[in-house]
Amino acid sequence: MKKEPSAMRGMLWMILISILLFWLPFFGPLIAGFVGGKKAGSVGSAILAVFLPAILIGIFLFFFGTVLSGIPGLGFVAGLGGFMLALTGIGPLLIGAIIGGALAE
Repeated sequence: MKKEPSAMRGMLWMILISILLFWLPFFGPLIAGFVGGKKAGSVGSAILAVFLPAILIGIFLFFFGTVLSGIPGLGFVAGLGGFMLALTGIGPLLIGAIIGGALAE
């Protein structure tokens, strides 16, 4: 019985494989993106699975920074910094996800 592809499954696979293959500088995220893209089932879902964790981390850091400091402006800067930091490692992951999503269709 085959499971239905979804962006959430692809995202979880990308996170798990990225953690396991952290020691491969370019090929680790590329492989993680490829597998996650195949699990996502389409290119659109694969792209969503790549960017959704970065967006969620940025939102979490915004609220967490605001709660800790009590200053919404500081929370915004912390969230934006976390979002940009999360986006720095997305290049090979995105390439792999697009290839995996295209092959899954």
